[in-house]
Amino acid sequence: MVDDGVELNPDTPQAPPPAPSPRENASPKAPAPRGARWRGLPWRRGKGRPSRPRPRLTVRQVLRSARLWAFVILCAAVVIRLVDPAPVEFLRSKTFDFFQKMQPRPTQQNVVTIVDVDDRSLQEIGQWPWPRVILAQLMERIAEAGPLVVGFDMTFPEADRTSPARLADSLALEDPEVKARLARLPDNDAVFATAIGQTRVVLGMAPSASSGQTQFFEKPPSSVATLGHDVTRFLIDHRHMLFNLPVLDARAVGRGVFSVEGELDGIVRRVPMAVRVSADDQIYPSLSVEMLRVAMGASNILLRAKREGTLEGIQDMALRARQPNGRVSVMEIPLDEAGRFQVYFSRYDPAKYVSAADVLAGRVPAERLRNHFVLIGTSAVGLLDIKTTPTESFLPGVEVHANILENFLSGQMLKRPRNAVDLEAWGTLGIGVLLIVLVPMIGARWTLTLLLVVVGAIGGSSFWLFRESLQLYDPVYPSLVAIALYVYLTYAGYTREEAQRRQVRDAFSRYMSPALVERLAADPTRLKLGGEMREMTLMFCDVRGFTTISELFDAEGLTRLINRFLTPMTDVILARHGTIDKYMGDCIMAFWNAPLDDAEHARHACRSALAMIDRLSGLNQSLEQEARDENRRHVPINVGIGLNSGPVCVGNMGSDQRFDYSVLGDTVNLASRLEGQSKTYGVTTVLGELTASQVPDMAQIELDLIRVKGKTVPVRIFGLIGDETLAQTPAFLAARAACARLLAAYRAQDWKGARAALEEARDYADAFHLKGFLDLYGHRLDAYEADPPASDWDGVYVATTK
Repeated sequence: MVDDGVELNPDTPQAPPPAPSPRENASPKAPAPRGARWRGLPWRRGKGRPSRPRPRLTVRQVLRSARLWAFVILCAAVVIRLVDPAPVEFLRSKTFDFFQKMQPRPTQQNVVTIVDVDDRSLQEIGQWPWPRVILAQLMERIAEAGPLVVGFDMTFPEADRTSPARLADSLALEDPEVKARLARLPDNDAVFATAIGQTRVVLGMAPSASSGQTQFFEKPPSSVATLGHDVTRFLIDHRHMLFNLPVLDARAVGRGVFSVEGELDGIVRRVPMAVRVSADDQIYPSLSVEMLRVAMGASNILLRAKREGTLEGIQDMALRARQPNGRVSVMEIPLDEAGRFQVYFSRYDPAKYVSAADVLAGRVPAERLRNHFVLIGTSAVGLLDIKTTPTESFLPGVEVHANILENFLSGQMLKRPRNAVDLEAWGTLGIGVLLIVLVPMIGARWTLTLLLVVVGAIGGSSFWLFRESLQLYDPVYPSLVAIALYVYLTYAGYTREEAQRRQVRDAFSRYMSPALVERLAADPTRLKLGGEMREMTLMFCDVRGFTTISELFDAEGLTRLINRFLTPMTDVILARHGTIDKYMGDCIMAFWNAPLDDAEHARHACRSALAMIDRLSGLNQSLEQEARDENRRHVPINVGIGLNSGPVCVGNMGSDQRFDYSVLGDTVNLASRLEGQSKTYGVTTVLGELTASQVPDMAQIELDLIRVKGKTVPVRIFGLIGDETLAQTPAFLAARAACARLLAAYRAQDWKGARAALEEARDYADAFHLKGFLDLYGHRLDAYEADPPASDWDGVYVATTK
């Protein structure tokens, strides 16, 4: 419990060293920054020597300033945010994923339907790819229902190998007539093309590392027009594109890229609405936006680029179509700088799907497809078109296009403002400056509260903007920067205060009594670690109500007050052969019978306690007069003292490089506990049983049989009322006898007898300051009369506080 200390000459009175930091901060009217409470303390002090003035900051001190380095960290964080490296983008993407998980887009029915080549279709019709005549039948069924537009989430770059003519060649038939008849049958691709022409169809295209045989195809026209800055510089580029057979492409009304790729972590978040094919120097739209163009009747898709200051890239995509009534309908699609659309996903919705087998068999009502956006794709696991999205771990790729179309049609499109990076960087800077200014100025509890408020406000406002207006702002990076600054500033403040406390402790360690120095000089072997067992008396003295007192002074004034308190208290202890072990703020720890022998150590400690109370009375009178002169409130200083005697280990404790002359042992711990109980029993000084037994002729009364916190064995405790002279007065003898009868009746559960003795003792309460003690037993009697203890109660009071 007490493993370091400062030794003072028990024979020669000395002024105490400057007091360590008070336990409570200065008045809230003038809060002092961290470390301010140490500024009035001298590092070296002698008789008549003034405190060292506060030095000016040097360049080295400025460079070591926590705020300066925190600002450097903040500036670096802002630069990183503006550069936006991949890890920052990854964290931001994960945050937006979380937003979508928390609030996915509501599902919409009867808008987009997926004709699904599912596992059941493959079982009923056969393995994929199907002959084109089956696809033609599928298209005829869909066309009969009257869809708004049909899109294929697949491509047909090669001729059907099951066409009659190709089949005849592959079988190497010897009968020329059979071969001729097969050749005269309609080509499967032609049949499929005819079916495509029955309704508005958008065929799919896919990027490819090589052109394959499609290099010989006539390149289909693009529906994308550009406006503004050079668009092609910003678009995602593909070397080649796999086109559809010309016979099929000729009957389609549009074509779009259906490929959907996940980001580095495999999650699909953004889908390009237009891509560039470098081999053809052509721009092609995505499947979903081309379907929208066809449905609207727009002649083209306008891709707009814009340059704003240092920001440049794709701005958005617009579709314009003139309606039969002459009005022009406009659809604007927000894109990022690379032309990608941030998809707002809903949960997986099986209601969107109809099985291709059911459509072929006529089991799907026409109303299910009429005036719908119809996508033909697959959810079959074996066809490997499964994607991961923010809301689903497994989602058919065709449903990604369905989600995009529903975003368009509902107007629920996520927007990442072009100035979002700048706003987030400025926000990070502002929040960081706020923390850098405030964290060193306020206490740890309030700094943590401030951090929680700041992080909560960032996250809450970001999610609110997402929920209310579908705008995407990153809350994670500013929050991480705020947390990093908080941790750094808090750690820097902690290390700074620890360094200051260490400097003060080093300064105090010089105050060792000359007698101890001479004794060590005569026998240097005492410098080794360890010590000797001695019977000693320990004292703990602590100021009561220190928080209330500290509110009346600033840091320097409070330090001066503590020094004025410690000086007379130290003089009293040293004058009565005591040794100061340490000062702990407003608390004094002292001991007797070391390093010099003192046969009357218990008596000297008790006399010191009584003399300290007398000196404190004079100090309070002086402080009251000063407060009256300065027209401010005065709160008197009151103390609690605990004295306990017993065996302890005393000696040089520490390392070979640094040691202190101090004490250890259970006796020390009990002395500290007894000081805490002085407030409970309403007396100034509480004695342990061994201490009381060594001064039987001093005025003392038994207080209780108590089991203090952290102990299992109960101890008898006594209150020190006065010296040997007071102990012989008739009034005190009567008071002590009444208190003894009170305790005897109380422990015998004779509540009536205890009550009578209590009332008798109250006649002496004012004379011997026993009111608090007697009030305590009065409350206990009230409680036990209402709810008596068990019959085997031993009269022990269990203390729950230190």
